[in-house]
Amino acid sequence: MTDHRASPVPRITAISTAVPDCDVHSAYTDWVRGLLAGKREAALYARMEARSGIAHRYSVLDVADARMEPGSFYRNGDAPGTASRMAHYAAHAPDLAIKAVAKLPSLDGVTHLVIASCTGFMAPGLDQVIARRLGLASNVERVSIGFMGCYAGVTLLRTAGHIVRSQPDAKVLAIAVELCTLHLQETDDLERLLAMTQFADGAAAALVSGSGEGLALGEGISATLEESDDLITWSVGDTGFAMHLSGAVPGRLAEAMDSDDLRAAITGDAPPQSWAVHPGGKSILDAVERGLALPADALDASRSVLNDFGNMSSATVIFVLERLLSERPESGVALAFGPGLAMEGVRYGWVDA
Repeated sequence: MTDHRASPVPRITAISTAVPDCDVHSAYTDWVRGLLAGKREAALYARMEARSGIAHRYSVLDVADARMEPGSFYRNGDAPGTASRMAHYAAHAPDLAIKAVAKLPSLDGVTHLVIASCTGFMAPGLDQVIARRLGLASNVERVSIGFMGCYAGVTLLRTAGHIVRSQPDAKVLAIAVELCTLHLQETDDLERLLAMTQFADGAAAALVSGSGEGLALGEGISATLEESDDLITWSVGDTGFAMHLSGAVPGRLAEAMDSDDLRAAITGDAPPQSWAVHPGGKSILDAVERGLALPADALDASRSVLNDFGNMSSATVIFVLERLLSERPESGVALAFGPGLAMEGVRYGWVDA
């Protein structure tokens, strides 16, 4: 049995990330402008998109798909069904995950594989396919985290940390991979168009173990905001997964974080030196900054990731942590938000070998 008195401090020793080759952001926004041309919503969309804080978003599809051109994935007769979208997920998700893993140090000694993904389903599972393609030993233990939404990246890291605490010699490969652009929906509803303007594809991989220098994973933070379960929803339909992201989310978050109890739960006894906040959108980051009364530069890493890649669901917060890793922050808090309206977080801080 494991001697829990000797449980190690789990730490992220390496992070690597990857996105597809095709930048579709401009193509998609051009399509929306054409769709709304001559309508009163066009000017509002243009203003909101200009303030989105996003310059690039990448997709496993291509520019023709983002423009909804005739004959493309989204405009080839009827809207693609869920089965077609899942076939694309099965074809592309393992490739993107492995592209991220390829930048990590040696995988020798990996004992556990933990996968987070909420944009697709397949069986054999993504965990099995990735393990086989990476040549991991057949006795590597696997865990799959699915359909939690954007905060699954935090849950992924916390799960890896729990494994290391319970098994001191564990070396965990943690991967988040999301293909959000497989679920675009043709619509002229402004709120839905604005939500889809944020989402992109990406993968992040991390090694978590009980030794070596890195970002130590500490206490977890969880909260669900009352009377907010309809503000973010993510449902399986006949034409993919339909995301509902209410414009009321930023205000609700800022209001909640301004409460003494939640603020104390997040910041702890002393303000963290570093913040890795999931960039679910510029308005989300603004709400967190306002609600927690953070310095103007506290969320620079999150804003930078949003600008460069958009919102890649669960993978995004790990992209932010990758940018902070070189700073060796003494203390920090990672936060992400998703359906519920729920928040998941974890404390972190640099430890030497």
